[in-house]
Amino acid sequence: MFTQLSVIAALQKEIAGSPVPVVFDHFGGAQAAAGTSQAGFDVLLDLVRGGHAYVKVSAPYRGSTSAPDFADMAPLAKALIAANVGRILWGTDWPHPDTASGKQPTEISPLRQIDDGRVFNQFATWTASAEERKTILVDNPQSLYQF
Repeated sequence: MFTQLSVIAALQKEIAGSPVPVVFDHFGGAQAAAGTSQAGFDVLLDLVRGGHAYVKVSAPYRGSTSAPDFADMAPLAKALIAANVGRILWGTDWPHPDTASGKQPTEISPLRQIDDGRVFNQFATWTASAEERKTILVDNPQSLYQF
């Protein structure tokens, strides 16, 4: 079975050599239950550490089994931020599509009811300082998206 992390690991050299910025969403597909030692997460950390990829710490519900705060994603977020705060982005994944329901991409499924404010409060626990939060929320997107 392919996971986002296994694909990242298989394409590590290509990603590292990409002439355009590479951004992985939703923690690169990492799952909280597997922790920071899960297969492929080390490769994701290396790409972030080396400045070869950005990772969005977004939609923690996709890798968590700990609703509604998704606190089990904290070790993954903290590891990514520690690897290179200058390569981390934050996002909500609004309007929270339910892609795990087994439906085809063309089928309409109900949206997940996620409290973005509550999730954002968790983000503050993943960072060590206001400076790190500003880097992730303001500086990194400004640099990447050139606005």
